[in-house]
Amino acid sequence: MASDTEKIRLVFKEIQQISREFKSRYPVFVHQDAIGMGIFLFSVMMILLGFAGYLNYGVHAGWVILWIAFWTSLLHELEHDLIHYLYFKKIPFLHNFMMLGVWVFRPLTVNPWFRRYLHLHHHKYSGLPSDLEERGVTNGEKFGLLRLFILPDLILSFVFRAFKLYPEIRKMEKEGRFTKEEVKNLYRVGLLGFLPFGIPLHLMWYSFALLSLLSGINQFYGNILPQPEWTQEYLSAITPIIVLLVAPNLLRQFSLHFITSNIHYYGDVEKGNIFQQTQILNTWWAIPFHLFCFNFGVTHAIHHFFVQETFYIRQLTAAKAVAVLVKYGVRTNDTGTFSRANRYHISG
Repeated sequence: MASDTEKIRLVFKEIQQISREFKSRYPVFVHQDAIGMGIFLFSVMMILLGFAGYLNYGVHAGWVILWIAFWTSLLHELEHDLIHYLYFKKIPFLHNFMMLGVWVFRPLTVNPWFRRYLHLHHHKYSGLPSDLEERGVTNGEKFGLLRLFILPDLILSFVFRAFKLYPEIRKMEKEGRFTKEEVKNLYRVGLLGFLPFGIPLHLMWYSFALLSLLSGINQFYGNILPQPEWTQEYLSAITPIIVLLVAPNLLRQFSLHFITSNIHYYGDVEKGNIFQQTQILNTWWAIPFHLFCFNFGVTHAIHHFFVQETFYIRQLTAAKAVAVLVKYGVRTNDTGTFSRANRYHISG
């Protein structure tokens, strides 16, 4: 029986061959930079169309939130590719232009230049204690109301768990699992990663939620709580920002973080063993989440084996690539991960 190391090599070769055959059959896909920019510009146009529909044509907020959440899920996939330098690596201006664009329309996320460090570290140490990218979206936590509550909100996730993560980071630095430069990068992410967009918009969201709750209680029970006179004017002023920027990204992030935190394993993973890092989640009940994270749970395991592939090729070749993963033993629909706090091993 082949070792996991040998199987990893075979999976890589077979998926790479699937990609080559697809591009040979459809030569247009060799124009990787142009396709990436085209998807970026089209997605932004669709998002701006949603803005116009809400602001100028009275489209219901609920439909607009769903619409924008879908198109920003493509921007997340583009950011993921950009982090791996898959577009305009030799043209820094256009590369950074796209990096800025995917951030501006997903403003609750970490600065993508900072996230690059976290994500590349994730690939080296996936499922290990120093994989702070996945741990930041609740991977490895016991499943319950707290995990669901902080799932879409990276800042709340940090606030609720900083007291736990900080001593762990210091301990890992002493043990040599983080260098001083890496710890410095982590602090930079924590202190500056959500500026200038994330922190102000989160504060706006918290105030919107609290004041809306206060107004609702007073409306229902007859002004039983003191309410500042400026409340309604403030809520009216910020509602468009909530509808167009905050709510779609909270929905998108909840879907993405729910999927990614449960397709990745944590805690008892063998370093470098890609078979123990992820699973394939293609069960029917995951479809609503996949609508707002662009089928992430089905295709992300492919990415771990074959990193230098664009997201749209992964989607277009997913059926064949997933068949390869399953043939060699990658898990599918391991729902037991919810009760095991994402541990890989089922017993012990």
